[in-house]
Amino acid sequence: MSHSLKKMLADPEADLLSPMLSQQDDRWTASFQGLTLHTALQPIYSIAHKRTVGYEALIRPFDNDNASVLPSHLFDLPSSDAENLLLDRLCRYLHVRNYSSIKNQLNWLFLNVSPRVVTHGNQSDSFFGQILEKTGLPAHRIVMEIVEQPTDDADKLKETVAYYRKLGCLTAIDDFGAGHSNFERIWNLSPDIVKLDRSLLMRAADDHRARQILNGIVSLLRQSGCLVLLEGVETRDQVMIAIDSGVDFVQGFYFQRPSTDLEALSEAPADLDDLLTEYKERKQVKQDPTRQLISHFTPPFMQATERLQRGLSMSQACSELLTHSVVSRCYLVGAEGVQITDTLLPDRSAHNQDPRFKPLEDTASADWCRQQYLSQALDQPGSLQVTAPYLCVTGAYMCVTLSLAFESEGSLKVLCCDILANSNQML
Repeated sequence: MSHSLKKMLADPEADLLSPMLSQQDDRWTASFQGLTLHTALQPIYSIAHKRTVGYEALIRPFDNDNASVLPSHLFDLPSSDAENLLLDRLCRYLHVRNYSSIKNQLNWLFLNVSPRVVTHGNQSDSFFGQILEKTGLPAHRIVMEIVEQPTDDADKLKETVAYYRKLGCLTAIDDFGAGHSNFERIWNLSPDIVKLDRSLLMRAADDHRARQILNGIVSLLRQSGCLVLLEGVETRDQVMIAIDSGVDFVQGFYFQRPSTDLEALSEAPADLDDLLTEYKERKQVKQDPTRQLISHFTPPFMQATERLQRGLSMSQACSELLTHSVVSRCYLVGAEGVQITDTLLPDRSAHNQDPRFKPLEDTASADWCRQQYLSQALDQPGSLQVTAPYLCVTGAYMCVTLSLAFESEGSLKVLCCDILANSNQML
């Protein structure tokens, strides 16, 4: 191996990589082990802004006959960590060269970098700063994507992420939700953006519980200070799931496939106005059952609270409520959240109780101060409230809770009634 090749592999700086790139008109290509490498871009859209806010750069290799080669074949070619580092930097150099020639001067460029490459390279080197200086592309327009996979040097990875952040780049965790994903990496690296793996979306499309988990993950990530991007969106229904989940950005074949025609991509429209209109219409339809529940149960709730105000017992007050086929229990809670009376169950419930959760059945003096149904009712006394479906802790089944706050003996009390959320028809 020649001295120059050894130096290139050991420390592939921008000047040493430049001879591997060539320019034709406004486009750059690179050469690696007999293959010609092209940049492809895929748009990333902000749901709220209803427009493109960035592009992910992907490599597209071609052979000597200009036939497309699978990217996986390209990344199988390196036979050492040094060659992996060389290829990784060559791809990023190529992408930055191409992106800096696009007229758009606002949107982000998302660049992939593997933890294995990161931790075998020298995080303090000047390579990336060099190519930004050479191309004139500002660091704040770069999002460095760390692929979510195990690394043998977590400290080195953290240092490298800090290096890119110091340059002025944003950082992102890629493929979160697949393989080795966990929140520990979010805490350690504090990325600006988290890209959720398509597998989460696929599960959410098939399973209502998985959809709720997706929404919960998005909420946790946003609370931890991360913007959230959902990739792999391919159908209109998946777009609806993405919008409903609360993610900030979307990416996928539904909107645009990766393309090497870089200028045309900058003009690629998205139909997010239409999609958001459809989402609002779907959400309105989903809310109708909630309105029906309130309309249907308001009279028996009012009757029950009247009876309680007159001093009747809970069993007398709630007799009509307990006859309804989807009511699973009724109970009375004080303004501080502590349950006042024993829980009332319909006669049929004795045969339907799951014995595995028997330790949770006794709710005497239970404190429900953290529950949404309590705060909702106390905020609007005299108005029947209904929650979104949630897991009932007393039996580990999905339910919604109806609640109504009323004045009794000088203080507010809240009458609560759990409705089975997994019933085929609530009413």
